[in-house]
Amino acid sequence: QVQLVESGGGLVQPGGSLRLSCAASGSIFSINVMGWYRQAPGKQRELVAGITSGGSKNYADSVKGRFTISRDNAQNTVYLQMNSLKPEDTAVYYCNANVFTYGSMRYADYWGRGTQVTVSS
Repeated sequence: QVQLVESGGGLVQPGGSLRLSCAASGSIFSINVMGWYRQAPGKQRELVAGITSGGSKNYADSVKGRFTISRDNAQNTVYLQMNSLKPEDTAVYYCNANVFTYGSMRYADYWGRGTQVTVSS
């Protein structure tokens, strides 16, 4: 099995910054894409940013220029640096990883439990 553990959420004022981290552990052979999603109250979960093992990145239009995704392949960890935060960024942020495990010998998606980000004055 694979576990994803997020950290770094919290309360921040508009214009502030936060850095989220997500560490994957377990029966991991390799990880393809890692990413961050978010879900605000009453809304569907949406992709915020993703990054491949080769470093290719994609972002939601709403966060381009403000958020930066990165990863440490050796540590199976993905980060999300969030700058110039806005109240509309308030949501639960979930880590996602597409993992090839020793047990199943196939790629499957795994999710973290989520971390709350609240942007408010």
